[in-house]
Amino acid sequence: MDIEQIRRYCLSKKGTSESFPFDDHTLVFKVLTKMFLLAPLRLWDKGEGTITLKCNPEYTEELREQYNSIYAGPYVSNKHWNTINIFEGELKPKLITELIDHSYDMVVKGMTKKMRATLIEQNPDNQ
Repeated sequence: MDIEQIRRYCLSKKGTSESFPFDDHTLVFKVLTKMFLLAPLRLWDKGEGTITLKCNPEYTEELREQYNSIYAGPYVSNKHWNTINIFEGELKPKLITELIDHSYDMVVKGMTKKMRATLIEQNPDNQ
């Protein structure tokens, strides 16, 4: 997958927006106001494409043990976030989208009831 495919996939998810809240090269995807994916574009330009995703702590460890291209990343809680090297080619696109879904779902699950209701109101057909 390339960054444009990841971008389109993230933006297809309900309540998702993209921004550069930290600097001009770290693309962040949020569901409502909560981050679920970070992509340092400067690395993508160097052929080192990574994304950082929220993850269940037990699943975090399982993934790191199973795949060399999934590891603890910088600047985030290593208990709850994984960095994934897309360019190594070890991970199939299906797994990458599943991990994006998992991150999105983890963030939604952690929202207040009011925030989840707002998300449902944005797309009532997809509860």
